Amino acid sequence: MPGRRDPGAGVSTAPSRIAVVGASAAGLSVVEGLRRSGYTGSVTLIGEEQHFPYDRPPLSKQLLSGAWDTDRLHLRGQDDIASLGLELRLGSTAVALDTRTREVALADGSLVGYDALVVATGTRARRLPGTESVRGVHVLRTLEDALALRDDLAARPHLAVVGGGFVGAEAAAVARGLGCEVTLVTDTAQPMGDALGDELGALLCTVHREHGVRIETGVLVDQVLTHGGRASGVRLADGRTLTADAVLIGIGARPNTEWLTGSGVPVGNGVQCDATLYAGSGVWAAGDVACWPDARTGEPRRIEHRTNAAEQGLAVARNILAGPERATAFDSVPYVWSDQYDLKIQIYGRTRGADEVRIVEGGTAERKLVALYGRNGRTCAAVGINMVRALRGYRAQVAAAAPLLSGSAA
Repeated sequence: MPGRRDPGAGVSTAPSRIAVVGASAAGLSVVEGLRRSGYTGSVTLIGEEQHFPYDRPPLSKQLLSGAWDTDRLHLRGQDDIASLGLELRLGSTAVALDTRTREVALADGSLVGYDALVVATGTRARRLPGTESVRGVHVLRTLEDALALRDDLAARPHLAVVGGGFVGAEAAAVARGLGCEVTLVTDTAQPMGDALGDELGALLCTVHREHGVRIETGVLVDQVLTHGGRASGVRLADGRTLTADAVLIGIGARPNTEWLTGSGVPVGNGVQCDATLYAGSGVWAAGDVACWPDARTGEPRRIEHRTNAAEQGLAVARNILAGPERATAFDSVPYVWSDQYDLKIQIYGRTRGADEVRIVEGGTAERKLVALYGRNGRTCAAVGINMVRALRGYRAQVAAAAPLLSGSAA
């Protein structure tokens, strides 16, 4: 059960062997945090992909557009990684965990022992059933995913985007910039409407349509249509069909926790941790896969944002060295950004569940604004569009859950 401490865990003796499963932004942050804190014990970093840790947000932006090459994605150079003194196990998939013997089993049959373990395995993209082997159907989570989609976009296909979240909206904008015809289908009232709300979502919808994106809102996709083994369109839940030469599925992600089955580590919507990101039995979690209680509401939270991954990695490193009984609760202000056309959208805090939105600077007509989101009269988030500097001033208000400022009601 998350929150239950191991007997005798009050002794703050640093573990001699630490294993981190997930060569991700969160995993890298853990190992760097350990070394910066002076930890000299054994550290093993295990990654399913063959790549050194890389940044994922540019996959749907700069890499997909061709503005960046793959080298620019790397979070650290090879010399920097080497200086950490790790046992690096890239291209190695963790398939099981035994918390009694404290060993991670890898797909090649080898075992990695540990005294403290960090699960930083992130998430994988959700797919529509039956689309795994269909040519021209894409998801966008890994470097290979982005390169495959970029290759398809080079032929200027008609791209159908299923899902109007961050990935779908950003990829639609990039595809239009490359000269592709684009149709975006979302079950929400507006693209990114669940994150931005009605008024700002409507602004984003208008901008996409001005750039030539066809948008179908409030409808689900039932099936990807095929011809000759390749995507030929999508069928909507209302019976309509839309033709396309390629399909991007951006309908969210699932935490990578299957390998923990039978280990005793509590899982549900990710690895279920206590407030310090400890899951019991010497196991911690960081990044997209970690689910922990909100410091203010106690509700479970799991955040799939790049900055959260880095912050949690550092927090876990500190807490491992402190020991479970002396660990401190993790609390931060989530931050995420999105670049679409000439819009820079930034979000501090959590907009979902807000019951009030107020624009306090600028306005939708200028496409330059700051909006505050409130829940029960308290500020829970701040959103900026093309107002980078001004938005920063509201971060403290979000962090303090301060009373919602007055302004023009959205």
